Amino acid sequence: MEMATLHAPYPNTPPSLRPILLLRPAAGFPYSDAVFAGMKIYIDGKYYDEEQAKISVFDHGLLYGDGVFEGIRAYNSRVFRLKEHIDRLFYSAKAILLQVPLGHREMMQQVLETCRQNKIRDGYIRLLVTRGAGTLGLNPNRCKNPSVIIIADTIQLYPMEFYENGMEIVTVATTRNLHSALNPAIKSLNYLNNVLAKIEANNAGCEEAIMLNAEGFVAECTGDNLFIVKARQLFTPPLSAGALYGITRSVVIEMARAQGVQVGEPNLTRYDLFNADECFLSGTGAELIPVVKIDGRVVGTGKPGPLTRKLVQKYRALTKSSGEPIYD
Repeated sequence: MEMATLHAPYPNTPPSLRPILLLRPAAGFPYSDAVFAGMKIYIDGKYYDEEQAKISVFDHGLLYGDGVFEGIRAYNSRVFRLKEHIDRLFYSAKAILLQVPLGHREMMQQVLETCRQNKIRDGYIRLLVTRGAGTLGLNPNRCKNPSVIIIADTIQLYPMEFYENGMEIVTVATTRNLHSALNPAIKSLNYLNNVLAKIEANNAGCEEAIMLNAEGFVAECTGDNLFIVKARQLFTPPLSAGALYGITRSVVIEMARAQGVQVGEPNLTRYDLFNADECFLSGTGAELIPVVKIDGRVVGTGKPGPLTRKLVQKYRALTKSSGEPIYD
């Protein structure tokens, strides 16, 4: 997912929905120098200024997309679901036989320290592990030292009005990778499958797109998992359909079940989406965002539905009150 930083306020947006703005705060504000002191990026045990943060042109992460990554969010000076993200990073690395040079706990500590170095209170962390520098050949055995890169910054994926009024999405021709080719469960640096689908969405005038699998069932969107509500039940595509093992997806399922909502994971078709009562997307970067139109068909009433709004409120409350503390 790409990172975009906002530079303009949204005066008509409720405070709870306003993004982090890069405006110089009043003197004495405890995090006033966070952005303006310059970003510090972690690379293999050292911190570099943004201008000096570089990797080798022979790194196989660059040459071949050979590596794994995680996108993680910080809220209210806490990193949300950090352990789960690090777990998934190690699972992805194991699947591609990539030896992570740091241990699980040490990786968590480095993420927190990178947030401290950048005085992050609310932000986005991009964590990458690449195969490392090697030769121009494909052989990963020529890469002796995997690299760890941690970037802590801000992010805003979609325009704020989409969170208030819902967004329109389309189904694209680019299908989700086959499990037997590049398993979608691996969150790898090779995101071209998603990028091509994103290009199709952009060409259609939309910010996001639905990707089907080779059997024609709904898999996920280019950067988010997908949920629909039908007859007061919540449904989302199964992981076997090509959906990513989404951290936010799991949180949504937990929250819904805690509210007594039945949650199912059946194979879904476009027909199911068109006739849903509600629809929303979930993702670490996107959080929860309502969908009100799919392929020109209005979803439900054409406005964010009651269960969607309730889950959004509960998710925001949860992210503000839980997570690994950044500051002691």
